[in-house]
Amino acid sequence: MLALSVLDVIPVTASDSPSQAVRRTVELARLAEQLGYRRYWFAEHHGMGSIASAATEVLIAHVAAATTTLRVGSGGVMLPNHAPLRIAEAYCTLEALHPGRIDLGLGRAPGSDPLASRALRAVDGGLFPELLGELLALTGQMEWPDGHWMRRVKSTPRDAALPPIWILGSSGASARLAGSAGMGYSFASHFSATDPAPAFEAYRQSFQPSANFPRPHTVLGVAVACGATQEIAEGQAASLGLAWVRIARGEFLPFPSAEEALSYPYTAEERQIADQRRAMTVVGTPDSVRRQLEARAAACGADEVMLTINVPDHAARLAAYEQVMMAFR
Repeated sequence: MLALSVLDVIPVTASDSPSQAVRRTVELARLAEQLGYRRYWFAEHHGMGSIASAATEVLIAHVAAATTTLRVGSGGVMLPNHAPLRIAEAYCTLEALHPGRIDLGLGRAPGSDPLASRALRAVDGGLFPELLGELLALTGQMEWPDGHWMRRVKSTPRDAALPPIWILGSSGASARLAGSAGMGYSFASHFSATDPAPAFEAYRQSFQPSANFPRPHTVLGVAVACGATQEIAEGQAASLGLAWVRIARGEFLPFPSAEEALSYPYTAEERQIADQRRAMTVVGTPDSVRRQLEARAAACGADEVMLTINVPDHAARLAAYEQVMMAFR
């Protein structure tokens, strides 16, 4: 069976406060573990009223403590937003608390608007390779250059290893870096229209085995709208489409209901944005979703598919994750 995992951005809806959305994530994580999802990742986003997944390591600690077998991690930490020493210490601490269950996904994008990036004191994403090298050196996985001023700095707790690292991409730019470093690689097809197949092939061709990854491992992120009927699924997809239209306008509002999205008076430009997002989303009944996911994974050779389901109703979101998994059994 195709391995399935969960990417949680903690969507905020008009019927829930952001705090309620954060508290409810444990319910989905426990359901995911019960159903057999492999891992549960949180995406770092800042300054967005529609998403509440800003403090990834806090969420990881909370969910890992509430589950027993599920791998929990970041999908991902936007490394240019942080000092590598802080990330090293946070994730080594998580590994000490939950040995063998933590993943560290790293990305180079800001995960925020320009003002939030400025407030975070974020650095240029082009420095990602250097920041990654610093993170590895701080945890003893790389050697500092001779005479480097940080040579004597070590992360704490020193006896805890950094969790397995996954490099996240949406264009293929980081694929060879992930492969040559012996790391996992995840492609964000849930928001990128770029074909993931060339990136996955570049990753596999450049792959060098490591202790955490003796073999290459690829994860395909996919946005899903799944309902008992096609009509329900289309309503979920319409909600996601309107949310993206608003994001394009710089409006980070709670996720709209299906009724609001279906009655919204789109301009021609807005309709194009919504249609583009609809084309990137797997939409349908459970059996249809299963066939589409299997086809997408086969087309690029993905080892695992990570679903992000953002439904403007908590119960319907839980049901969608359950329906998808049950369709694979």
